[in-house]
Amino acid sequence: MSERLGIRLRQHRGGAALYAGSLSLVVLALAGAVGLAMRQPWLFPSLGPTVMLFFESPESPSSRPRNALVGHAAGLIVGAACFFTLGLNGQPPVPSGGLTGTYLVSGALSVALTTVVLTLLNTPHPPAGATTLIVSLGILTQPAQLAAMAGAIVLITVAGWALNRMLLGAERGGDGA
Repeated sequence: MSERLGIRLRQHRGGAALYAGSLSLVVLALAGAVGLAMRQPWLFPSLGPTVMLFFESPESPSSRPRNALVGHAAGLIVGAACFFTLGLNGQPPVPSGGLTGTYLVSGALSVALTTVVLTLLNTPHPPAGATTLIVSLGILTQPAQLAAMAGAIVLITVAGWALNRMLLGAERGGDGA
């Protein structure tokens, strides 16, 4: 019954909007609630476009769970590598300290390298570009913050995949979120 409801909703523009908006709210509220309980940043900017992809375009390759997990993992790793390799640890993050030449290199290089990795692995997930910038620009860089980001990414991916699978079925939602 719930599978048919999800498919029927997505067949009309208003229903598709309701489906995508409602499920985005549920999944991001879940991540935010965990963050509140743990006092960690389980809600950050690149999660927004990820859940939008999951529920607006569940059949898109960029919405596949593997792509989301690999994409954000690459973004986290590359962002941290650029941030620490360029000696930015201990510097104020870009939003409070301003953009410096070193931060410019860190941000641009992290997005470029994340793009290369995801292209080579054939795992497109554009929101990963935001994840790598969050880290390479010093916004979230502490180990506990990076762990919280990773946890939130896994949580929203599993929740998004499960909701699409339950509401759209294996044929239409199995590869999406």
